[in-house]
Amino acid sequence: MGRARSARARRWMVGVLVAAIVGVGFGLYWFQPWKLWQDETVQEALPGAAAASQTPAGAPSSAASSAPAASAAPAGPVTLAGGELISHEHTTAGTVKLLRLADGSHVVRMENLDTSNGPDLRVWLTDQPVKEGRAGWHVFDDGEHISLGKLKGNKGSQNYAVPEDIDPARYRSVSIWCDRFDVSFGAAELTRG
Repeated sequence: MGRARSARARRWMVGVLVAAIVGVGFGLYWFQPWKLWQDETVQEALPGAAAASQTPAGAPSSAASSAPAASAAPAGPVTLAGGELISHEHTTAGTVKLLRLADGSHVVRMENLDTSNGPDLRVWLTDQPVKEGRAGWHVFDDGEHISLGKLKGNKGSQNYAVPEDIDPARYRSVSIWCDRFDVSFGAAELTRG
């Protein structure tokens, strides 16, 4: 009888140990806590700026090509709206710009971004207002939003293309959104200039 009780206790302990290992493994996968200590810096050039500043090989000199400037398209991107990132779930800083490129396409540009790394971070263009403090953590999935893709890096300056079929004038903010936990790390109100 003592052996049967001892065998049951051993099986119970093995079961508890296996459950604990599975629980820890799932927790590590779900929360990915190591990302809090891993920074990823991405430095992308301002779109269209490099192309506009280069003169094609074999092009006439500036003296010979004095065509009227009024007929030429803007040389670089035009800022339509912008704002400063504020912190929500994690300390976040930097600026956001909504740009129209010379070809008519639109890009959201983050400059001098500094936030925490985390699991499943996305850049969202939303129709929701930016609210400070905890009141602003969860509002961006309440209305209309469009994901511009995964956050490329938690530090640096990056560009995110706006799909061609999206009217950016319908959106008023940008959020760094953690899709796994449905929370904003930080956001910026897009103020039109």
